Amino acid sequence: MPETPHALNFRKSSYSGGQTQDCIEVAGFSEGAAVRDTQHRELGHLAFPTAEWHALLGAAGRE
Repeated sequence: MPETPHALNFRKSSYSGGQTQDCIEVAGFSEGAAVRDTQHRELGHLAFPTAEWHALLGAAGRE
């Protein structure tokens, strides 16, 4: 799975705005993507293989 959390380059969506902390952050890596809660970064992240990440994005786009 992914590199250590410190090696991942997490980013917030520009839609979240600069003042809010109620969002998630996403980091891409060679085998997929990782997500974490902006307010609780210390709890770690969830990693998704590429196929699962693309399925999630595809399903979210249909909502």
